[in-house]
Amino acid sequence: MLDTWSLRVLVEVAEQQSFSAAAHALTMTQPAVSRQIAGLERRLGVPLFRRLPRGVRPTSAGIAAVEQAREVLARLRDLESRVAAFGGLAGGELRMSAFASANTALVPAAISRFRARHPDVALRLITIDPAASLHAVADGLVDLALLTEWQLWADPAAARTAADPAGVPHTVVEGVDLVALVAEELQVALPATHPLAGKKRVHLPDLADETWIDGAYPDCLGPLTTLATALGGPPRIAFHCDDWHGKQALVAAGAGVMLVPTLASGTTRTGVVLRPTSPALPRRKLFAAMTAPPFRPPAVTAMLAMVRDLVDAGPLSPEDEAVHHGHE
Repeated sequence: MLDTWSLRVLVEVAEQQSFSAAAHALTMTQPAVSRQIAGLERRLGVPLFRRLPRGVRPTSAGIAAVEQAREVLARLRDLESRVAAFGGLAGGELRMSAFASANTALVPAAISRFRARHPDVALRLITIDPAASLHAVADGLVDLALLTEWQLWADPAAARTAADPAGVPHTVVEGVDLVALVAEELQVALPATHPLAGKKRVHLPDLADETWIDGAYPDCLGPLTTLATALGGPPRIAFHCDDWHGKQALVAAGAGVMLVPTLASGTTRTGVVLRPTSPALPRRKLFAAMTAPPFRPPAVTAMLAMVRDLVDAGPLSPEDEAVHHGHE
């Protein structure tokens, strides 16, 4: 296989039409350039240049070889430039994954801020199996994954019905770092017309006879044994809806009640009220997963910083972020 230095010498000789001039441009000796071209000709089996009393001229084969060499060198320069961009914030790509309630406000706000500050980095939001977030990062399918503690359970189905969910083992994937972001409070969402909607805090046993709306993991009711203990009996789940806004629509229509985490509380629809509970349910921990250094791209570090700022600021509505973006 031809090496790139030989191709550079070939192109330079063709442009200078002289071994001596090419040698000067490449900081080589004239005999070294001559030997390089002679080696190429032996390798390819054809003469590439006609030696003249004053300089050289490419043969037909030489013209074709020089044209191809220029294309190869240009592609290599493009490769170097594009790959180098991933080492900074002047290009490259950042692939994220999250879950439904995070996608209501937190993720759109983070994407909006990141694009404003780093417009040359292409952003993608990818849908993956919620139970496979850590493996998606380890396998290079996702650069930054937002996930809940519930997604760390090695056996999510068992954890939901376990007497002690904290005792269920967590999945650990080598080469993936977990960064704790926040422990979200879980509030109950009630129809605005519900008799308890006027209370500042809802006593969970008062909801023992209510119909509950469950959702897609991890935006579900969480550990059912924990909720059952707080209610004084198993929750009566009659509706299952994977769509976050669809669940709220069911609540607004009076079909049942649901749980809403802190970071999604700013996107509550009309006709739904949120109330803290007594006793308070265990908080849902939120994490960011990413590859460990030195394989972590700078874009991941920059996005993580923005996500942390937004989390620290508390619940955010899409309208709030639109105002913020307009003032950047």
